[in-house]
Amino acid sequence: MDYTKQLDQAIERLHEEGRYRTFIDIERRKGQFPHAVWTQPDGEEKNITVWCGNDYLGMGQNPVVLQAMHEALDATGAGSGGTRNISGTTVYHKRLEAELADLHGKEAALLFTSAYIANDATLSTLPKLFPGLIIYSDALNHASMIEGVRRNGGAKRIFRHNDVDHLRELMAADDPSAPKLIAFESIYSMDGDFGPIEAICDVADEFGALTYIDEVHAVGMYGPRGGGVAERDNLMHRLDIINGTLAKAYGVMGGYIAASAKMCDAIRSYAPGFIFTTSLPPAVAAGAAASVAFLKTAPQLRVKHQEQARILKLRLKGLGLPIIDHGSHIVPVIVGNPVHTQILSDKLLEDYGIYVQPINFPTVPRGTERLRFTPSPVHGPREMDGLVHAMDGLWSHCALNRAELAG
Repeated sequence: MDYTKQLDQAIERLHEEGRYRTFIDIERRKGQFPHAVWTQPDGEEKNITVWCGNDYLGMGQNPVVLQAMHEALDATGAGSGGTRNISGTTVYHKRLEAELADLHGKEAALLFTSAYIANDATLSTLPKLFPGLIIYSDALNHASMIEGVRRNGGAKRIFRHNDVDHLRELMAADDPSAPKLIAFESIYSMDGDFGPIEAICDVADEFGALTYIDEVHAVGMYGPRGGGVAERDNLMHRLDIINGTLAKAYGVMGGYIAASAKMCDAIRSYAPGFIFTTSLPPAVAAGAAASVAFLKTAPQLRVKHQEQARILKLRLKGLGLPIIDHGSHIVPVIVGNPVHTQILSDKLLEDYGIYVQPINFPTVPRGTERLRFTPSPVHGPREMDGLVHAMDGLWSHCALNRAELAG
């Protein structure tokens, strides 16, 4: 076996399909978000504006967050020194979990190193706790949810995206006495559409199922205190397990679940992804706790964030660009071809200093390749004008259609 040749062929296939991913070297500058510095391949630096970051509210530069991290770093040093079970649980981790439990109105919360790990570890562990568990998973769930469901060794059913009738059909066809869980999201990040939370909770009640919701693109940004779409819709009490992230709206790092004390206790006791992973650095936990606490009392940032998304969508629609608009903060512009998407991304960066990463298969279906913009409260009128002008010019330059998609 020529292993190097096999690797070359695998990489070449991605190049041929126009979906080979490249990293660019950027350095975010505190106090200057969304501006950053791009170190080009030749070593030359160029000032750019980031339009695809997940630091949705600019909390990565909030002084309250940075002060908490500095204080914890000075007090404890760099790392946690171990897993949560072996010397890696500190007052900072417990404080963060308490903030998260309070955020979601749950008895407890459990920290993981990322929301991906939280999804994977929890969903793959639940069949150990509920033998014979059947998991009903939305067709467009995050890769981490899919992986957790796939690895758990239990039964799974995939229902059509946001199709509650299909979900009910699948559940009705299964053993009424079997334990069941419905896994879905509040906001699906590629199209920006909302999951039908209340309707799914109704079905769960009808069939005696647990509910598991992924709120990673909503925590911090929706609801009176940032508890997500479920808080906005007064539905948190109907959800058994809520998954969230600390790496998007909260501007730091990490993931978690919030649930009953017994559920969190069982997951931490049985999930290898929790048991055998070094815990978050105390400084990261301290910064995340400060961010969660701050955003509980900062609705003005959420209002500004939604306003920015509405303005950008309105302006891009005014140019006739194919926008998908489901009313969330996600702004996808459909290009429909991986090569064209990459060209647009490259030209935006090289000619206009605007960074937005192309989204290609398998993240989205073939033929729906897109640029996904994430406006934030720190994108000002000048940045917005620059982006709209650049998109207008490049769309014409690339001779792309200006037929608006139905949202």
